[in-house]
Amino acid sequence: MRNAQPLTHFETLYAASDDPWDVRGAWYEQRKRAILLASLAKPRYRSAFEPGCGNGEMSAALAARCERLLACDGAASALEAAHRRVPDAAARGIRFERRRLPTDWPVNETFDLIVLSELAYYFDRDAITAMLTSACASLAPDGELVLCHYLHDFDDRVTPTAVVHGIADALPGLYRTLHHLDADFVLDVWRLTGHQP
Repeated sequence: MRNAQPLTHFETLYAASDDPWDVRGAWYEQRKRAILLASLAKPRYRSAFEPGCGNGEMSAALAARCERLLACDGAASALEAAHRRVPDAAARGIRFERRRLPTDWPVNETFDLIVLSELAYYFDRDAITAMLTSACASLAPDGELVLCHYLHDFDDRVTPTAVVHGIADALPGLYRTLHHLDADFVLDVWRLTGHQP
């Protein structure tokens, strides 16, 4: 199991800029965030998990819909940027933690929302399967698993987006409730099979 680049690559990116992909200002990023948030089935969530939180831009948006949010990243410089973006994180119910996935998945916690956005394609198939299997095990009975990924190719990609979302589709115990295919990204939402409405 490997990342496309060692963590030093991401450390370097965030050390040079607290917004290396312009997630704050780019219209693509703003629009994608708005579509993701509009795709969530509930107005409020008890406990959410956002792996690969980067500079905390999505974390800030998710926190407005969640009582508690665990947001993690493997790069310390990304977490420093996230703390600068959300200086009142604790007051907003956000816990920023450094975790190296898939091995550092919070196995003793349950979430009714898990959001993997622009993350899984940095991993190989085995690591993606491990992460998504852990996500299923961590999902509350009424929970939602959200995957949102860029479609076009880029240098750091390890696994194509279609393969990432196909792995989730193939996992036993999940059914897809939403599929949004855009010119630039795909967004899917799954729930546990035993809790279909």
